[in-house]
Amino acid sequence: MRALVLDLPGYAVIGEANDGSQLLAMVEHLSPDIVLLDISMKQIGGLEALQQLKRIRPQSKVLILSMHTDPALIMQALESGAHGYLLKDTTATELEHALEALRNNERYLSPAIAHTVITQALTRTQKTPDPADSHNLTARQLEILRLIVRGKSTREIANGLGLSVKTVETHRSQIMKRLQIFDVAGLVLFAVREQIISLDD
Repeated sequence: MRALVLDLPGYAVIGEANDGSQLLAMVEHLSPDIVLLDISMKQIGGLEALQQLKRIRPQSKVLILSMHTDPALIMQALESGAHGYLLKDTTATELEHALEALRNNERYLSPAIAHTVITQALTRTQKTPDPADSHNLTARQLEILRLIVRGKSTREIANGLGLSVKTVETHRSQIMKRLQIFDVAGLVLFAVREQIISLDD
């Protein structure tokens, strides 16, 4: 993973930790912009470390790197403050997309787990129904929302729709402000509840 990151332009590896305790100490000392965090760690587990990390340095963006595809675990990581979730068998290209998303204050979900997250969101929605008002989004915003929920980055959305990155960023900001939802997990819940996206998408 270190080699993959070092091969990407614009990134530098400033530290590596062997366990959760060492990670927290290094984050406080080094103030990294992005933290690649494994859920399975010694002493302090990844999710506990994530929660403490967000208190120590909330500015740091956290990208979970894990082999775990358990829906509840993924949702817990996102709700605990992770900005992205990437499977360990990822390619260098997908890693770059994820890092770029975090760098641009976006969130990233591995396309391989997007369906898993939607399924979990649907299950939770069925257990705790939430009466929602109409979404009041434009057709273009709905289209972009669907792509965000599927884990597409801003650049991928822009390329796919023939728009500029700036235009997509503007739409994304307007969607979040209009819905008052500022994280991917929340957007997924909303999209499933409002039937904007289905498990077959």
